[in-house]
Amino acid sequence: MGAKNHNSLKLFKIMKKIPSISNQIDNSNSFEIINKNFSSLAPAYYTLITNWFIDAYKVYNGIDKFIILIYLINKDFIFYRKNGLTVDYDTFYKDKSLEIPNINIIDISKDLRIPRESVRRKIELLKKQGVLKKNGKKIFVDRSAFITAKADKTLKNLSILVFKFNEILKSENKTDKTFGVDNISKSIKESFSFCWYQFYKFIFSFTNSWKTYTKTQDLETICVAFIVLINTVQNKTFKNKNLNRKKYLKELKKSDHTGINAFSIADISGIPRATVVRKLKFLVKNNFLMIDEKKLYTFGLSPQSKQYKVISSLQDKNMLSLSNLLYRVSNQIKVNPKNKLIWA
Repeated sequence: MGAKNHNSLKLFKIMKKIPSISNQIDNSNSFEIINKNFSSLAPAYYTLITNWFIDAYKVYNGIDKFIILIYLINKDFIFYRKNGLTVDYDTFYKDKSLEIPNINIIDISKDLRIPRESVRRKIELLKKQGVLKKNGKKIFVDRSAFITAKADKTLKNLSILVFKFNEILKSENKTDKTFGVDNISKSIKESFSFCWYQFYKFIFSFTNSWKTYTKTQDLETICVAFIVLINTVQNKTFKNKNLNRKKYLKELKKSDHTGINAFSIADISGIPRATVVRKLKFLVKNNFLMIDEKKLYTFGLSPQSKQYKVISSLQDKNMLSLSNLLYRVSNQIKVNPKNKLIWA
């Protein structure tokens, strides 16, 4: 089958079973539950975010190019959603190319908070690299780039996060049924366009918030910061603590005695070492990170610092977005786990 065309796409959602309304999760408590049990969710949450940044950079040696690409792909998810359609994972990735709406540089710049000229340059680079192609009046994402942006690793990490969230809900007596990671992954694939619309919505909100609150214009700096953060989160002496979100943030600074150097960050991220060093200098100068005599970087926020208050406010906003993501994806799995799609 050729490229997907919005005008000829015909999908019918077949309900094999009446969904159980009683299985749904109440979103009114999700934010409070995440805050209360944050230490149980944090390793999976920070792993998802950190790996997404790393993988996004490695696709085109620049996160902005990747996020512009998925912004364009997300236009298709929005189209499906507006028309009551759900496209499964295999169907979405099987064609040679993906038709996307016309590119509006002003909208991209506004929605992603990337300078307009920067958006224009990156769009041109994506065209030169053969990622974006024009056929008459239609614009397509080439399959090679489309597959490069495939969601395999992120889907697995998101499935683990949803699993952890549902474990917490069960411990709080908010649900009596949980699914294993493999079943969650399968269900996300069955409702892929719905779930990935929700995930991209979260990513756009997350990256925009970090830019706004920290005055950081490039996402590579945020990527570097999260690699330092995950080094702490995965510390054996810290990750098993039972803490709410505020206590967790305060304990982060106390727990990291090992640190990580610029060479290791460059190796993990794929970002050139000289660039990593520049990003680290910015983060240290602005009191987000600390550096010791061995040139090891650690989480540097003091609870009394101005930056701690900035990060606390930023986390409030991000937790609302995370709560919405987990609530919607979990309900899609729980209320209607047997969606099937057929082509007509």
